Amino acid sequence: QSVLQQMISSFTDQTFNCITVDSDTSTSDTLLAVATGASGIAIAGADKEFSDALKSVMLELAHLVVRDGEGATKFVEINVSGAANDADAKTHAMAIANSPLIKTAIAGEDPNWGRVVMAIGKSGAAADRDRLSISFGDILVAKEGWVADDYREGDGANYMQNDHIVLNVDVGIGDGNSTVWTCDLTHGYIEIN
Repeated sequence: QSVLQQMISSFTDQTFNCITVDSDTSTSDTLLAVATGASGIAIAGADKEFSDALKSVMLELAHLVVRDGEGATKFVEINVSGAANDADAKTHAMAIANSPLIKTAIAGEDPNWGRVVMAIGKSGAAADRDRLSISFGDILVAKEGWVADDYREGDGANYMQNDHIVLNVDVGIGDGNSTVWTCDLTHGYIEIN
């Protein structure tokens, strides 16, 4: 039980605690793993095969929660690197993931990178606008706080039509990293809720 609890706690921080649909936590949100011993399999320590399989299942389930978000049409992965530390990277990433302005822009397939800058600025974690770089997928949109020289808004708009959107943000001030997942915010969310 203690080995399983350690794994669950660690993997929860990398999976379920890195997702958001609307920033709210349901009173019925629960993650439960049971070690009854009925299988007859004993894991005395960190078994890599079991550990990897458990983490994979937890990540897949966390992603399914996002994909099944009310009215969701797009799955969004947000990667923040170059933050002062991992905690700041997660703070930035969750500020982006929870921003209604960003989520509605994604629903409208609008490559509005200024909203990403706004979310970084309001997160409260350390940042310097003049060091920010932002990419939509492989498309460099902003570099050192300004629109990238080669960026064309049509390229960004085309990318935003995908069902799986990846936003990469390099804060440019340290070694902190975090990845979180969210979805877009559509009229369907209002209808369902």
